[in-house]
This record gives sequence, C-alpha cells and structure tokens, in this order.
Amino acid sequence: MEVLEVEVLVIGFGKAGKTIAMKRAAAGDKVALVEQSPAMYGGTCVNIACVPTKHLLTSAAKGLAFLQAKENRNTFIAKVNAANKQMAEGKGVLVVDGFAQFTASHTVQVGAELSITGKTVIINTGAVSGITPHGKVHDSTSIQQLATTPEKLAIVGAGPIGLEFATMFNQFGSEVTVYNGMPTFLPNFDPEVAQAVHEHLTSQGIKIVNQMVDDFESLDADAVLLAIGRKPAVADLNLAAAGIAYTDKGIEVDDHCRTNVPGVYAVGDVTGAPQFTYISYDDHRVVLSDRWGDGSYTRKGRIFPTTTFLNPPLSTIGMTEAAARATHEVEIRQANIADMAIVPRPKIVGNPAGLAKFILDAHTNQILGATLFCIDSQELINTVAVAMTNQIPAQILGDGIYTHPATSEIFNALLA
Repeated sequence: MEVLEVEVLVIGFGKAGKTIAMKRAAAGDKVALVEQSPAMYGGTCVNIACVPTKHLLTSAAKGLAFLQAKENRNTFIAKVNAANKQMAEGKGVLVVDGFAQFTASHTVQVGAELSITGKTVIINTGAVSGITPHGKVHDSTSIQQLATTPEKLAIVGAGPIGLEFATMFNQFGSEVTVYNGMPTFLPNFDPEVAQAVHEHLTSQGIKIVNQMVDDFESLDADAVLLAIGRKPAVADLNLAAAGIAYTDKGIEVDDHCRTNVPGVYAVGDVTGAPQFTYISYDDHRVVLSDRWGDGSYTRKGRIFPTTTFLNPPLSTIGMTEAAARATHEVEIRQANIADMAIVPRPKIVGNPAGLAKFILDAHTNQILGATLFCIDSQELINTVAVAMTNQIPAQILGDGIYTHPATSEIFNALLA
C-alpha cells in the first residue's frame, strides 16, 4: 500500500474544504483533497444543488422546455465541475479520487492501495439525501434528470427545496401539488408573509395541500419529489476508528469547528450546521483562524440570511415579529411591493408581487429582523445582513443614495 503524508488532508470537495485546500496549498503546504466521485468535484452546491437548480429556474422563467433546460444545465455543470478540479490542482492541491475511511485519528485509507496521513484533517463530506429514488419517487437530485416533463408532479414537503421545485416545474408546464404535511404553511414566517406567499403560489396554479402523505406511490402524479430534508454524510467514514464524536445530527464540533480529536476539524453540512454553501464558506474562515491564525474568528453569534427561490424570491433574516415582541419593544415597517410608488423597478420588469417587512427596535432603531418577498430580494437581504452584523441603524439604510430604478429603493421607502 502506498503511504502519503501531507500537512493538510481534506475529505470532501465542498465549499469550505476546497477553499482551505487551495489557500493552504498556495501558502506552501502539501495538501491532499479526497473526493469519492469525480461527478462531485466542487461539492454539492456546484453539481446537484444551488447552481444547477438556479440554472433550471432561469431557463424555466425564460420559457424553455424542461428537456432543453436539462441539456443546457448538464452542459454548464460539466464545465463548472471541471473548472473546480482545475482550480484546485492549479493551486497545487493533490486531488485523490476514492472513498476515504479512517484507520486512525489522522489517517484515512482510500481504496485498497493508498493511505494518507495529515497533520491537519478537515472533514467536509456534506449531507446526503435520505431517499433512494425508485419508480416515480425522486429526491432533489434525480428529479433534475427526468426523461420527460411530468404532466403531474407531487411534491412532499413545503420547505425551501420543495417550493423551489414547485416554482420551477410549474413554469415548465407541470401541474404541481405540494403536500405541506403541517397544519400551517411556512410556520417559521410571520402569518401575513406566509399568506402572501401562499396566495401568490396558488395564483400561479400551484396547489398546496396541508396533509401528511404516507404512501408516496399512491399519489396521483407522474412523478413524486420527496423534499423532506438531507442528513449529514457520516456513514462508512469509520469515524470510530479515529475516535471522532458524532451523532445522527452530524459530527460534533465547537465554535472553532474543532472535533474532540486535536487537529481534526469538521465543516459545513456534516456538522449539522444550516445546510447552506455560504455557511460552509464561513466555516473555512473559522478553521483558518483557529489553525493558522489567532483564533479570534468563530461560529459564535453569526447572523445570516436565507432565500427560498420562488418567483419572486423570498428572503429573510433575524427574528419574526412574534419572537421580537417577546424581548423588545418593536416598530414595524411594512408595505406591499406594488404600493411603493418610489420603487418602480418591480413594475418595470413585470413582477410587482410580494411585500417587504422590517422589524425594528423601537428605541435603538436596530433591525431585529426582515423579510423581503420581492424581485432581487436575494441581493437586498445581504445588505440587511451587513447592517445587522455591524449594528448599523435602519435609518442609515433609509437615507442611502441608491441607483434608480433599483429595488434597493425599498430601503428609502420603508426605513427613512
């Protein structure tokens, strides 16, 4: 068996892992990055999640047929996949194909012929679907490769993945029914936001049913998407051999992404963290700070936005109104997008749907939470995140000078 010793061993080609690998290789370290499948160079986001689904959404909005959109998606993703490997190797990273299994605290075996030991080990294996596609039942990966456009599509789960695919396939021409499985729709949002989203989706022809589904095969549909979550990818890593503590929620880490084994870190989805690429990217900063910096940058207290890619997108950050009222005296700034006379861009592009809501501390003018259900919200919510993280008062955003016409003028309309 070939034995390889490196300064940094990264398991998994996800956002945090590949970024650490490239930065440390560029700094002169000997770095090996193990990826179980060449189809996943770059990680989940690049190959089967964020990027390809947004490519399909864009094609659907343009009116392309699903099969053409799928072909375009696959061509694009193949290029991005190859580019990720080229970037890593271009920085001096040794990319190793194969499945890594721990044999000791800092050593993995890859296949039958290679053993790799790293002074620093980064576990970045992500999350996987708990569904095995079969018959007409699909997960979020297999649904992207259907052989035909389903006349009827049933989606079990009304979270971000389910609603994104509902929007997508509705625009591809499928008759879409979403089975919520909960007594209320979007329970983590304020009621008026959930109602606005519900009304908008149903106005587009998407049917939403608040009921549990046990027998997926019996649903009246040509295809069924089970959008009921993903789980940390820890199976078969043989973490016990390394002495690494984990549960069914993922590998246990502290605020520095450190496992219980010195020199071994876990980052991103595999730790049970919120399953977003940008959270994984932030984890890479945490590890660099702890292992090669002063340790001052941690996971603690981070504020981050989320977006569900409907049409228009639904973005949020911070507290709901109910949560804020439990601890603060609040001021609400809210309006329908169509009613904001000084925000013409949504009307210009033909999509004035939605609403904007800001929850402010009545005494400090700090933003406690915000929901933007409107075009460009996936961009605007990042500005709100910067303001909240840096304790910039809402008035500052309200007094900003923004290009015109721009959806950013929502800040002028509601926060001045």
